[in-house]
This record gives sequence, structure tokens and C-alpha cells, in this order.
Amino acid sequence: MFLSALTLALASAIAVATAPQSVAERPRIVAFGDSLTSGRGIGSESAFPAILQQRVDEAGLEYTVVNAGVSGDTTTGAVRRLERALEGDVRILIVALGANDGMRGVPIAQLKSNLSQIIEAAQARGITVLLCGMETLPIRGWDYTVAFHNAYRDLARQYDVTLVPFILMNVIGKPELMQPDRAHPNAAGARAIAENIWPYLETLLRDVGL
Repeated sequence: MFLSALTLALASAIAVATAPQSVAERPRIVAFGDSLTSGRGIGSESAFPAILQQRVDEAGLEYTVVNAGVSGDTTTGAVRRLERALEGDVRILIVALGANDGMRGVPIAQLKSNLSQIIEAAQARGITVLLCGMETLPIRGWDYTVAFHNAYRDLARQYDVTLVPFILMNVIGKPELMQPDRAHPNAAGARAIAENIWPYLETLLRDVGL
């Protein structure tokens, strides 16, 4: 009787120990961005973080992708809400910010300072950063546009973080992938953004040993 009870207890303990983690218990991948991340016009369930969650699940990787996108946010606003975004067991921070800064003509030095604060705060906690490059139209002159582009490359080098080239590559300018406002992706466009990000994220998850 004692041995049977002990066997059952051990079997139960092993089952619990080997059971898949619930979504709430899994380490987190936080997508930290603006309306491109939040899913403005299409809903969070169709935004690129939701598609990345599908890719993570299909790859058999037990992580929860958190959508921390706020429509209209700038890098300045993001700095203010960073602490909350980093709560919990965050392993990777996808930084997809700056599009609104470019539209508003935020000085490049301020853009870089804000992004630096975000990267440094994450790295101080041992969180791996995946930096998403952004571009801006030359409405403020080519010098600003070029400096804006280079800011992401410079930050990636400075902090030794992986850089995803422009996440709207092959999306922006294609009517079939954009909403009528021509500024935000539709569901198909969000899927294309996720496909642009996924190879870099998958590499971090597999090769960095997270």
C-alpha cells in the first residue's frame, strides 16, 4: 500500500514537472511600439505580435508574446511607460519605435537618447533587445531622413543588439497590404511585418540560448 501510494505521488510530481507551462507562466517576449504594434484599425488579434505568437507556437518554443504597443506613441512616451512593460519574466524586448518621432521631426539626438535609455534599461535587467529599424519620409529634408536611418544602425552597433531592417519593407506603398489611410498595415500587412521580424527573433530564441 505504501509503495503504491509513493509510486502514485512520484508519478504525479513528474507529470507536474514535465507539463507544458501555461501561457501566463511562460517567459515573455514584449513587443514595445506604437500603432504598428498595437494593431490600429485591425485589432491586436491581427497585429504583428499576434502573428509572432503563432510562429513561436509553431516552432515549439514556450514563450508568450506581449503586445505593448500604444497608438500614437513616441520614443519619449515609451520611456515613461517602460518600467511597466518590463514587468514579469521578460527575456526579449522588441523595440519598434520612432515612426511618430520621424513624422513630428523630433531631433535625432533626442530620438537616439530615448532609444538608448530603453535599450540600457533592458540590458541592465539581462533582457535581450531586438531593435527594429524605422524610416521617415524626406519631408524635413534628406539630411534628416538619412540621419534618422543611420540612428538605428548606430545604436545597434553601440549596444551590440540585433537590428531588423525597416519593418515596413515590402509593405509600405502596397495598397493590398495597407489600410485606406496608407499609413497603417491591414491584416495582411501586419502578417508581412511579422515575417520581416521573425527570422531575427527566431535566431535569438534558438542561437542565443534563451
